[in-house]
Amino acid sequence: MNRIVKKKPLNPTVVLMEIEAPLVAAKARAGQFVILRATADGERIPLTINDYDRDRGTVSIVYQIVGAATMQLDAKGEGDYVQDFVGPLGNPTRLDGLRKVAVVGGGVGCAIAYPVAKQLYQNGCEVHVIAGFRNKDLVILEGEMQAVSAKCVIVTDDGSYGQKALVTDALRALIEAGEQYDEVIAIGPLIMMKFVSQLTARYGIKTVVSMNPIMIDGTGMCGGCRLSVGGQTKFACVDGPDFDASLVDFDEVMSRNRRFGDFERRERDEQCNLLKKEG
Repeated sequence: MNRIVKKKPLNPTVVLMEIEAPLVAAKARAGQFVILRATADGERIPLTINDYDRDRGTVSIVYQIVGAATMQLDAKGEGDYVQDFVGPLGNPTRLDGLRKVAVVGGGVGCAIAYPVAKQLYQNGCEVHVIAGFRNKDLVILEGEMQAVSAKCVIVTDDGSYGQKALVTDALRALIEAGEQYDEVIAIGPLIMMKFVSQLTARYGIKTVVSMNPIMIDGTGMCGGCRLSVGGQTKFACVDGPDFDASLVDFDEVMSRNRRFGDFERRERDEQCNLLKKEG
């Protein structure tokens, strides 16, 4: 079991937890994830490593309260324990040799984009971060992203904070202003990553996307995170989570993901009713 040493809400539905896990912290790298189980009878869920402190032996995760498993996790507080915390898993994001990169994050995907931007910054790379949210209330990790980027552009759909734009609008503006990127790394909702990859393809910029959002059990056994990459079947959790965006069949992935919607809603409703009875 692993102790929760910090719990910090980032917005009404997104929470950061710092968890004591020295063995994981010793090996963790940007882009990797852990498998967590909040309780003995809880669901195993993959969550990307948001940050780590090797000296303190802690690992930070960020989760959005959207289903039964994250509701169980959110019921815990500082000093409590999670049942299992296994990792690091997945392949680290390849960052060596990059001199100038645009990191594009969407919503809670910024929790995955941040450690990538931080590692690039520590490598001496010039980092430009573009972070998109629906509105001001949902903005997360702005200070952290600003600290590791030469440029940090915040956009919101409704214009309540930063620029009123989509992340693709902001990225296009930077490219057309003369910014030349070795690579673009996009992490967020599937539809966002699809349109970022379509944009960068027009400019001939290599783009990498994280398919972390489609992972389920994190081991490759369930098959839920399979996707077509360059005509070949891959699994996000064992072959990724990062892939060349130009090779990903986004339409196939989005179609499959929609099939889980009803099941996830039922699980969330059941967990809500259980927590109400217990509380």
